[in-house]
Amino acid sequence: MDAHRRPLDPAFIEQHNRQRLSALQDEYDSLGRALGRRGIAIDALRLKAAALRLALPSWGVGVGGTRFARFPMAGEPAGVQEKLEDCAVVQQLCRITPGVSPHLPWDKVGDPRSLREQAASLGLHFDAVNSNTFQDAPGQTLSYRHGSLAHTDPAVRRQAIEHNIECIRVGQALGSKAITVWIGDGSNFPGQQSLAAALDRYLESTAQIYAALPGDWRMLLEHKLYEPAFYSTVIADWGSSILAAQHLGPKARCLVDLGHHAPSVNIEQIVARLHRFGKLGGFHFNDSKYGDDDLDSGSINPHQLFLVFNELVEAEQRSPADFDPAYMIDQSHNITDPVESLLSSAEAIAGAYVRALLVDRAALAEYQRGNDVMLAFQTLRLAYNTDVAPILAMARCEAGGAIGPIAAYRETGWRARKARERRPTAAGAGIV
Repeated sequence: MDAHRRPLDPAFIEQHNRQRLSALQDEYDSLGRALGRRGIAIDALRLKAAALRLALPSWGVGVGGTRFARFPMAGEPAGVQEKLEDCAVVQQLCRITPGVSPHLPWDKVGDPRSLREQAASLGLHFDAVNSNTFQDAPGQTLSYRHGSLAHTDPAVRRQAIEHNIECIRVGQALGSKAITVWIGDGSNFPGQQSLAAALDRYLESTAQIYAALPGDWRMLLEHKLYEPAFYSTVIADWGSSILAAQHLGPKARCLVDLGHHAPSVNIEQIVARLHRFGKLGGFHFNDSKYGDDDLDSGSINPHQLFLVFNELVEAEQRSPADFDPAYMIDQSHNITDPVESLLSSAEAIAGAYVRALLVDRAALAEYQRGNDVMLAFQTLRLAYNTDVAPILAMARCEAGGAIGPIAAYRETGWRARKARERRPTAAGAGIV
């Protein structure tokens, strides 16, 4: 980030690392010897870890909430310019999150090109833009109370289509190359709507959005089992999503949010299926206990996160030429400092990725062919049980990040300083 305006003093991070580098080097060398005995080169893993790229959600650096309440935190960002500052802090400390995924109209500004310049000055760029037709924006002519892209009223559908097309135009100015389309359309009661006709209306609307895509753009279709609709959701599962993506065309892909499935669904198998048919577009990483909880990645089920990356690594090795999913964190930070949660999540995601790289693919394939159930399982378990923290820390350190990112963040006093500089945000009755 030498050419960029850095929110944190690089000298402070260097001092933080000097105090910890000797111990880290010892742990790194010890792990390197252990991995070497398994025929694994630790330096190659470090380079892979350093090359991982995640996008941060612009809304994720603010305090989230539940359907019941939102409790503001002193120093949280009040607008997109301040959001970018906090995203830059995360990136400066962990070094694998240079992308920011904006949400419109939440992040709408008069001059998106100047916002792009601000992001670039902070060492950031814009990832996929997210449209929003699950709530009514201030001054909006027609309401989305009964749906948006699948609404029964053509005028409401036209309004939602135009919003998505506007998001594409703004995204072009920001330098984005994709739009994520998630809708809350559905029903709360049997008989409320025709399940078949609602899907037809969705496909008709998204086809018009698809037609507006620039040649080098992707359209990421995001599914969700329920909420805000609790009886039926138009795009409720990966089956509906892939059918819609196949209907629309090659630039339409499926986006998998880890919290948008029924309990106990085998998400890693969904990953394998979507990739098999060329429709794996990307991920929203988070974790959940009950539903779409948007908890920190790896905080509840880190083994599932590992198994997802196991399929991703295998897919990339099988067909590297057409493997290019977009990775983004999508979380709601209700009771933690969002910067700390994002740092924790970035490390959890990177750790799952590196553990998946440790899997002996040749041995696993041999055990699978021979139906050796236990040794196949133990091949994955060996990789999962390996502590890869020294690899991640060394990769951060060499890239100019912090060996201990959360500790370094707290030592900077960033949040306390911003509490003095930023205007307070308002409490809310719900998540947004």
